Order: sequence, then C-alpha cells, then structure tokens
Amino acid sequence: MNLFRTLTRTTMSLLFLAVALPAGDAAGQTAKELVGAWTLVSVNVEQGGKKVEPFGPNPNGSLMLDGNGHFSIVVVRPGVPKFASNNRVAGTVEENKAAYAGSLAYFGTYSIGEADRMISMQIEGSTFPNWNGTEQKRLFTLAGDQLTLTNPTGSVGGTTQIVWRRAK
Repeated sequence: MNLFRTLTRTTMSLLFLAVALPAGDAAGQTAKELVGAWTLVSVNVEQGGKKVEPFGPNPNGSLMLDGNGHFSIVVVRPGVPKFASNNRVAGTVEENKAAYAGSLAYFGTYSIGEADRMISMQIEGSTFPNWNGTEQKRLFTLAGDQLTLTNPTGSVGGTTQIVWRRAK
C-alpha cells in the first residue's frame, strides 16, 4: 500500500507546494512568467513514429510553480473506475492497476535555464519511483497563456509533449 501512501502524499503536496524559481538576478522575465498555476491541456508521447495519448484525449492535471523554486505536478486520466470498496487501500488488483496506470504525480524543486529554454526539475517524490531523487529536464516554450514542456525521456518511453494553460 506504499503506492497509495505516496499518491496521497503527492496529492497533498499539490495543495501545499509550488515550484520555486532561482533567487536574485538569475530569475529573468521568462522565469517569472512561469510562476503560477497551470491546467493540463494534453499529453502526447511519440514512440517509433507513432503518437499516443497515455492519459486519454482529455486528461486532467495541474502544475504549480512558485517563486521560491518548488513545483508539483499531478496528471490523471478521466474515467478511471471507482473502487467498489470505496476504500483506497482496499482496492482489487485490477482497480489498483487502473488507478496507478491512470495517474502520475511528482514534486520537488526546479530551476530555469532561460538561454537554453530548459526547466531542470529535482524530483523529491513521484508515483513513478524511478524518478525519485533524479533530475529531469524539460524543454519549454511559452506563448501567451500556453506552456509546452517537452520531455525527451518520458516515463512510458519516447518523447513526451505536455501542454498547459495558465489557470484563471
């Protein structure tokens, strides 16, 4: 049940953590523009010339970035079946598998490389345990209220492109 404890902690971190930016003069205008709450638009993975939507065509999610360099990300596939027991630690193998496969959450600290348009994320905790304690780098583009992150080493393989819209 450690998975569920981790998922609960990560979800709680979404409420309490935000992503912080580097202090002082290192934080440029673009970095400051990334601070805030973002709503998930899409997640697309390219593997061997094929595009896949691992969280479906209309995923739910939130990205929180604060001005002190902390971040929290939660992505959830809509329509994951509810647990018959109504108890998250008493799910069946099939229910647990669907819940795990239909979600990804991680949190930690980040820094912005404005020259190379890179966000470096130091992951403190993740529902994908292979990312715990690692640094993940994402290329970013910011166009108005749309933020696109490109991860060349996605958790399902291939290159992942995640599009966010500034929350209003």
